[in-house]
Amino acid sequence: MNRTLFVTLVLFVISSVPVSAFAHHSFASEFDINQPVELEGLVTRMQWSNPHAWVHMEITTSDGEKQQWMVEGGAPNALIRRGWNRDSLPSGTAIKVLGYRARDGSFRANGTDITLPDGSKLFVGSSGRGAPGSE
Repeated sequence: MNRTLFVTLVLFVISSVPVSAFAHHSFASEFDINQPVELEGLVTRMQWSNPHAWVHMEITTSDGEKQQWMVEGGAPNALIRRGWNRDSLPSGTAIKVLGYRARDGSFRANGTDITLPDGSKLFVGSSGRGAPGSE
């Protein structure tokens, strides 16, 4: 195969890959494994979107301050395979989340486990590159 044809084929293949595949981030680029968090609060919304689902929750700190947190989870399809459904976290549900805080200090975290009021647990973690347990 001559060089021009090879280069053309490589460029075609690269240009055929969806842009979102390049936009996906690694765990370590956004979240800090050295900043574990334990959040307790009420679910305000469950967002089923690709590439990650998000749990929105309201936390009340020990000083009474209300904070709006976003907890990143795995892909919706992965959560469904783990036993989740659209009704797993209705608004108003009290939950405890274990995860890792965002590097930028915002009220965002990458979740690992969610404990429901009855004590049952749901694994919400993503298996993204660099995530705890992925290596």
